[in-house]
Amino acid sequence: MGLPTLPLAVIAFDFNAYLVVGDSAIRWESVGIALAVLAGISWLAVIAGRTPGYEGWIGGEEPRDDVEHEGEGWHLRRDDLLFIVLGAVPGAVVLGRVFYGIAHLDYYQAEPGTLLDPSLGSLSLSGAVLGGLLTAVYVAALLDAPVGRWLHIAAGPVLLALALGKAAMALGGSGQGMPSDLPWATAYLGAGPWGSVDPATPAHPSQLYEAGATLLVLVIVILIARRSVLRRADGRLFAVAIALWALARAAVATTWRDPAVLGPFGAEQLLTLGLAAIMLAWVFAATVHGRRQRVQPT
Repeated sequence: MGLPTLPLAVIAFDFNAYLVVGDSAIRWESVGIALAVLAGISWLAVIAGRTPGYEGWIGGEEPRDDVEHEGEGWHLRRDDLLFIVLGAVPGAVVLGRVFYGIAHLDYYQAEPGTLLDPSLGSLSLSGAVLGGLLTAVYVAALLDAPVGRWLHIAAGPVLLALALGKAAMALGGSGQGMPSDLPWATAYLGAGPWGSVDPATPAHPSQLYEAGATLLVLVIVILIARRSVLRRADGRLFAVAIALWALARAAVATTWRDPAVLGPFGAEQLLTLGLAAIMLAWVFAATVHGRRQRVQPT
């Protein structure tokens, strides 16, 4: 008897995985991820130029004549943005690698030295988001920048970068899910090299699922930012955005190839749910703290 075969995917990719310019070549996936990061930073820079740097409410405010504003302008400083973005990198790399090591604990227990080798394995996106947040906030505090305001306006741009970055993974065949015979299953043909094992087998386009889910979260965040108490620039909007993203990512993870380690959940899925719990705890604590401040006698 012959081996069973899966139906051909309706969407089959067969293109050169590299952008060739002269004697140089770079993966299309890398180009896409770089553009995703650039799009997020550019949007954040635009919003910063329209956001008051003084206490008040976000949402179309203009500087008041009776308020003196320090610095070169009344808005958030874009030179601070550069340092904050650079400050996010080490935290993203370190905690992203730590989370990846936890998710693949069996391997790194046997080969602990390889955890420090960046050429082996990858980074956990959930860990990178949390680590980047921690060191970015630390740098913003060192600069005496209004941390709550920066977090507030960063919610949308960060979600945009995450969504576009996930979509870019489809250019390299990375992030494919479990084999599937669904009409929209995707397969990668040709030489590649592609980022998934057995790329020619039709599979769930999990990276595109996550990109779409993240864009949906972005729309939700924009709506609640305009019509709820989360309009206040105290950082809670960012925490809600990351919590919703993490929950969406955990839902998409049901289509991943990761083995289950606790019930139906994979290790990275559990870490992502843990990130959502941390963000929701932040929102709860910040809300309680804000209410206590408002009821204190003047």
